[in-house]
Amino acid sequence: MSETTLPPQLQEQLLRLQQLQQTLEAVVSQKQQLELERSEIDNALAELEKMADDAVIYRSIGALLVKTEKKKTVDELREKKELTETRITVLTRQQTRTEERVKELQQIIQEKIKTPS
Repeated sequence: MSETTLPPQLQEQLLRLQQLQQTLEAVVSQKQQLELERSEIDNALAELEKMADDAVIYRSIGALLVKTEKKKTVDELREKKELTETRITVLTRQQTRTEERVKELQQIIQEKIKTPS
């Protein structure tokens, strides 16, 4: 079956399937990046917990290292971790919904190919 012999409705569904697969790839990629970010935050928090409360801490801001307080840095990292986890949860839901839509559309397309009208 060549591309030109497919009914227009089936062509549209194939295009939609490709779009959903691209969306799914993007969501998975974003989720992986956020999971890596969360891991880095966890590592930073673990290192900060080992330090004394009055330890000198430097934070990278662009090309600069700026002196900061441990408590402030820990609070900011915990807040950033919470936000990151929320975003991961949202992306996980989006990934699940998109995977379901991909499966449904694949089944519809397979049925139409098997039994052309």
